Amino acid sequence: MRVLFVSSEVEPFARTGGLGDVSGALPAALETLGHEVTVFTPFYRETRLKGFDARPVEAKLDIRLRDKTVSASVALAELPGSGVRVYLLRCDDYYDREYLYRTPDGDYEDNAERFIFMCRACLEAVRTLRLDVDVIHANDWQTALIPAYLKTLYAADERLAGVATLLTIHNLAYQGMFWHWDMPLTGLGWEHFNWREFEYFGRMNLLKGGIVFADVLNTVSKTYAKEIQTRDGGVGLEEVLRSRSGDLDGIVNGIDYSVWDPSVDELIPQRFSPRAMEGKAECKRALQRAEGLVEDPEAPLLGFIGRLTAQKGLDILTSALPRLLKLGCQLVVLGTGEDAFERLVARAAREHPRQVAATLAFDNALAHRIEAGCDMFLMPSRFEPCGLNQLYSLRYGTVPIVRSTGGLADTITPYTPQGLHSGRSSGFVFRAYTADALHSAVGEAITVFRDPPAWRRLVENGMCQDWSWRHSAGEYEELYRKAVRASRSAIRP
Repeated sequence: MRVLFVSSEVEPFARTGGLGDVSGALPAALETLGHEVTVFTPFYRETRLKGFDARPVEAKLDIRLRDKTVSASVALAELPGSGVRVYLLRCDDYYDREYLYRTPDGDYEDNAERFIFMCRACLEAVRTLRLDVDVIHANDWQTALIPAYLKTLYAADERLAGVATLLTIHNLAYQGMFWHWDMPLTGLGWEHFNWREFEYFGRMNLLKGGIVFADVLNTVSKTYAKEIQTRDGGVGLEEVLRSRSGDLDGIVNGIDYSVWDPSVDELIPQRFSPRAMEGKAECKRALQRAEGLVEDPEAPLLGFIGRLTAQKGLDILTSALPRLLKLGCQLVVLGTGEDAFERLVARAAREHPRQVAATLAFDNALAHRIEAGCDMFLMPSRFEPCGLNQLYSLRYGTVPIVRSTGGLADTITPYTPQGLHSGRSSGFVFRAYTADALHSAVGEAITVFRDPPAWRRLVENGMCQDWSWRHSAGEYEELYRKAVRASRSAIRP
């Protein structure tokens, strides 16, 4: 099958989070299944500074946006370690910026224009470059106009008329909402600005429009697919999602074991595997030493990597932290986020320098060392569409402690004595979104930690699980077939 994968970020060209990781790994996994995959993404300043080999393509794109024409060029690169072609959309007015979406002071004011342009340019590139495509896989609000365009402006186009669409929702909290006067930028008539399509309480909602027009929808875990159809989890779009429930599926993200595996990881002090765990202890000692913590092999060392926001559970984590420290825990935090949480974490590190360490930045090498050196990994998320760090943690023998939500509920099997010996249990799970529930889960984990044979069995259970992209790619393969069938059976304008 010929798949065009469209994303606003693709690792290693440019990324801000999980979307970039997925966009860099899934196309390569699909290629190994025999599909012809092409990726389309902006040519950001970050991409240029990394020095990728990208050769210009003879294709000038002129896109009409309201009362002006914006021009762009295209460069062709290759996804490292694969044969996947990557078309980079170059328009320096939109993409030659320090950040992808926002500065520390807030979102770019022209984000609507930047990504409306990207969607139109993608389809024009398919025409200009004469690409043969069966399915376009769009990702999140930045690409959500593509399904709408295929059923409206390009419905009669010879090359695009039969192309099916899959829209993946990576995080429903980000919907691409803008004031209604940006609607003319799309090139769609005002008749599409209605409550069934793009209108949302007087504003233009790009993700909503994509949900309505896409042939098939999915999100990044089965539990999250159910949660977003509820009032609590739907972020205002639960009704439109319920109306498409028959076309909505959930597929857990995979991870790349060529990067995230302690037996091959070059970023950690000493490699290890389930059959040779000595290196795990050395990684813990090195992390404690580097972060200024007490070098105590008996102290439960907890890790947290991610955005310091309420979504990630920082409110209950910071509330529970004094009690966790009284249990003898140590904590290493890596990430940036909301000012209030950054201040709380920084203060805890100042007041308890031998128990708490905080790096308020993004540091990929330190992320690997935290995964390798910690005993347990905290993910007390309020909601979590999929999550990747709990999967990394399993591989590194770092037992996850998670809240039962989204992909965390789908990937971590709670500890029980029976589950431990059957090989099913892989971590500790709590349900209530409270500091008390988090404290209780950590206490339970410490009890098992004090029983070395039981802890070793729990660690091995997680390390032996397979969460590679091989499984997830096969599920996407089925969704592409479903999208093609849906597209062929649809009534065309």
